[in-house]
Amino acid sequence: MKTKHLSLLFVPLLLMGHAFAANKRIQKKIPMNTKFNYVVDQFADVQVLRYKVPGFESLTLPQKKLIYYLSKAAEPGRDILFDQNCKYNLQIKSLLEAIYVNYHGDRLADEFPKFATYFKRVLFSNGIHHHYGMEKFQPEFSLGFFLQQVNSLPDSALPLAKGQTKEDLLQALIPVIFDPSVEPKRVNQADGEDLILTSANNYYEGVTQHEVEAFYNAKRNPADLTPLSYGLNSRLVKKDGKLVEEIYKVGGKYSAQIEKIVSWLEKAETVAENEKQKTVIRTLIDFYRTGDLKTFDDYSIKWVHDTDSRIDFVNGFIETYGDPLGMKASWESIVNFKNIEATKRTQTISANAQWFEDNSPVDKRFKKPQVKGVTAKVITVSMLGGDCYPATPIGINLPNANWIRQVHGSKSVTIENITDAYFQASQGNGFNEEFMYSKDEISCKEKYGELADNLHTDLHECLGHGSGQLLPGVSQDALKAYGATVEEARADLFGLYYTADKKIVELGLLPNKDAYKAEYYQFMMNGLMTQLTRIKPGNSIEEAHMRNRQMIARWVYEKGEADKVVELVKRDGKTFVKINDYDALQALFGKLLAEIQRVKSEGDYYAAKNLVENYGVQVDPVLHAEVLARYEKLHLAPYKGFVNPVYAPVLNEKGNIVDVKVDYTEGFLQQQLRYDGIRK
Repeated sequence: MKTKHLSLLFVPLLLMGHAFAANKRIQKKIPMNTKFNYVVDQFADVQVLRYKVPGFESLTLPQKKLIYYLSKAAEPGRDILFDQNCKYNLQIKSLLEAIYVNYHGDRLADEFPKFATYFKRVLFSNGIHHHYGMEKFQPEFSLGFFLQQVNSLPDSALPLAKGQTKEDLLQALIPVIFDPSVEPKRVNQADGEDLILTSANNYYEGVTQHEVEAFYNAKRNPADLTPLSYGLNSRLVKKDGKLVEEIYKVGGKYSAQIEKIVSWLEKAETVAENEKQKTVIRTLIDFYRTGDLKTFDDYSIKWVHDTDSRIDFVNGFIETYGDPLGMKASWESIVNFKNIEATKRTQTISANAQWFEDNSPVDKRFKKPQVKGVTAKVITVSMLGGDCYPATPIGINLPNANWIRQVHGSKSVTIENITDAYFQASQGNGFNEEFMYSKDEISCKEKYGELADNLHTDLHECLGHGSGQLLPGVSQDALKAYGATVEEARADLFGLYYTADKKIVELGLLPNKDAYKAEYYQFMMNGLMTQLTRIKPGNSIEEAHMRNRQMIARWVYEKGEADKVVELVKRDGKTFVKINDYDALQALFGKLLAEIQRVKSEGDYYAAKNLVENYGVQVDPVLHAEVLARYEKLHLAPYKGFVNPVYAPVLNEKGNIVDVKVDYTEGFLQQQLRYDGIRK
């Protein structure tokens, strides 16, 4: 059963002009000079960027120390995520590192470049499965090369489990790495299959989907108005024929990593900006020590109410995209501080939250009579960790628990230094000229695209996820595997519908009545066509955000087809999206928003299934082939991620921190190896 408010907005950005420069198989570290270099590394379908942290130098010393401690608390959970993504990941990562570090041959010859690319892909995706597509990577180096490298290593360099020999290690890992049929998908969403047995994630062991659903259904009380997020911080396994939860906590599963996180959080508590923030940190520490979900709710409530602190953070088991049933959470962290000037935009939106709710096109029964606690800000991210690293969100809306949002509100943020890094790295790549219909659309995007895109993100996060209400007795998990897609569609549609409203211009959020068209065109082009660059030929769409975007675009395209609201037109053998009636398109967005909200509010599982399966999953193979061919000619790649800056404390003669300096020169592989305690 899906947690409804799946709030991290992993927008691909690439497909709206945020794409890459030419793809290289082997990369060299890009030296820093007087000009800030956004591009760090490039391999396979990935480009790695760095982001600036503007304003850090002007923070007070206690604020810098707080960011430093919280940033250190964002590192230990990396291995938690690797293990959550697949039970073989940690051994494979360590084995690949041993080969890479100890390789003594020509690193530009033979099969080593292919091995290096595979190694980087595993590091970037926090495991052997693609971070977005969920399919397992297939190595291009040979089994013979792999065996030769492993056999050249002493046992002391190998990640051997207790009592395990080198032969045992190879017998266990070779099928996982080389056999496409073993652990093929990290998250499987295919309708009609057992989603637990066919997913390679490590949230379950020895259990079926039916057993999982029955186990957690037995815990839930439909009359409970403050339900716990059952299963959020645990692994469900079968032992001696009984289902048992392995709780993530100090003294429980992942204790070694959690103890390190707690240690840094304790240091952060000593330099908290105020008592509210100190209480937030202390309550999070209590949760890590006990694993008690009631304590997690207490922490979430205190976190929502801390609106005065400039420094903020997320640290814990939060998002459930990695679980096909949407219950088990991956570990993640983001450390940030408020961008005071840019926050004026989101404050305007949140101050008018009730107006937006009241004027929404959805049925009155599904609207909140009183919108509570909507706080929104633009942030400067200073550290990424776990499931937010290297690929990161551009917006956050938390907490996920529906009842907390309804009673206490939520926090929404837009991460503007990340979107700026995307924008700066994407200049002049030829994408717009290849895929946009005419110079009019290109001109509109150049004038208003970044502004309109940020506004849509603001509306999506600040209001979309926080809008509407469930009818009494409806579980937030009623939509099961379709909950994530429906929730993201609801937030996207809310943002799309209102981006074109005259109220937006009245509030000064867009400069004129036509600026919204840049976002409408980008969204429809992406949903109907260009996001297909992320799909392999013959595959369907499985990732929730991609399903959401195609579902919306395909639905409004079909419903407006008779009136030619949106067309797919041919010119010189190429397909283009052409929008003929933007007003009618807004009306269609509103109509779908009303239906999506009804589906969620009533917990209409079968309607959700029909919408997603009919509009969001299947791919037109002819159009797909065309899009891939056109995209390939641009020599672009469809994914981006980031390296973190390095924070270095400056100590006086007594060993006290007197300043914290930020450094941007670390490379991708250099950073990954450092996080694993390896310096190369």
